[in-house]
Amino acid sequence: MIKKTTHFGFREIPIKEKAKMVSEIFRSVAPNYDVMNDLMSFGTHRIMKRIAIEHTAARPGQTVLDLAGGTGDLSVLLSRVVGSSGHVVLCDINNPMISKGRDKLLNYGCSKNVTYIQADAEELPFLANSFATITIGFGLRNFTHKQEALASCRRVLAPRGKLVILEFSTPTNPIISKLYNSYTSIWPHLGQMLSSEEKSYQYLIESIKVHPNQEQLTEIISSSGFEEVRCHNLLNGIAAIHVGRKSSYAPI
Repeated sequence: MIKKTTHFGFREIPIKEKAKMVSEIFRSVAPNYDVMNDLMSFGTHRIMKRIAIEHTAARPGQTVLDLAGGTGDLSVLLSRVVGSSGHVVLCDINNPMISKGRDKLLNYGCSKNVTYIQADAEELPFLANSFATITIGFGLRNFTHKQEALASCRRVLAPRGKLVILEFSTPTNPIISKLYNSYTSIWPHLGQMLSSEEKSYQYLIESIKVHPNQEQLTEIISSSGFEEVRCHNLLNGIAAIHVGRKSSYAPI
């Protein structure tokens, strides 16, 4: 029997409605997205993103994809790594987030080697074998069909290309887990105070809790056709970086 519902936080909703509902969440939080990220993570999200870029091993001259790139934090870093001879594609399904990202890259002087594309991760509008690296920073948990999106990533990656996913995960220490759960419970209140978006940040908490843990996500990535899949915990598993490679010969 084909499943007709999926999770939206703790709720079960029709599959066809999730993309629209997630898009509305990010449309509403886009104006204060970067400020809230700094407040909620005490700025540590910036360090985690730099570590994720290190795992890409991206080099000058390469073409890379920042998928679910949002307001462009990873694109800024990638732009500097690949340099003027390389190219970054910032791709997101949500136009207000892309607009914020474009403004940020202009302000940082990193726009000359960046292209902006609005597209669904499950149906990437790129030729096969186009990118040396794909990054997904804190976006995978919002995809309706994760395996379909990962398969789409695999198609457009070049042989031996890297997929690097930075995402919230499951704390490995029970004490850390308890403290973290207590802290995240105030995020909706922060959202309400700063942007009148309590429900959006309640969804954020719920989306983290229903997201696959480290071992489950490793299996999902592997079963999507990636090789050499590895997981690197950050902040005791509050977040994790998963890295996988497309094989040297991978039929499309």
